[in-house]
Amino acid sequence: MSMEVSAIHHFTVGCAVEDLPALHDFYVGTLGLKEGHRPALRHPGYWLYADGHAIVHLNALRTVSPPRECGPFDHVALKARGLEATRQALRAAKVPFSETPLTGTSLHQVFLSDPLGLKVELNFDLDLEAG
Repeated sequence: MSMEVSAIHHFTVGCAVEDLPALHDFYVGTLGLKEGHRPALRHPGYWLYADGHAIVHLNALRTVSPPRECGPFDHVALKARGLEATRQALRAAKVPFSETPLTGTSLHQVFLSDPLGLKVELNFDLDLEAG
């Protein structure tokens, strides 16, 4: 096969219009993404950026909030920096989270859920955190 996939470009959270404020607050206020340019699409929403790339698309594609079950989709993983600042911010925002160091690697994972129940994994490289 000649096609090569190299990374996740973005993920889209499809929601009802009334879900947009809570989702926006979570991804911008809690995770620190930045709201940025979004083309004129037919549904209201936001494109949220990290390092100049729109990695989260919030789109009011639904008339009602989606069920908390995500079918076979389990979670989305994001590369992150600032482990201790993240812990402090999550605690201050009263966002429950759990942590898992990956034995034999320099990765440390933090797991939390967005307001609709989507599991978000933040991956911190402890070698970079120390430097």
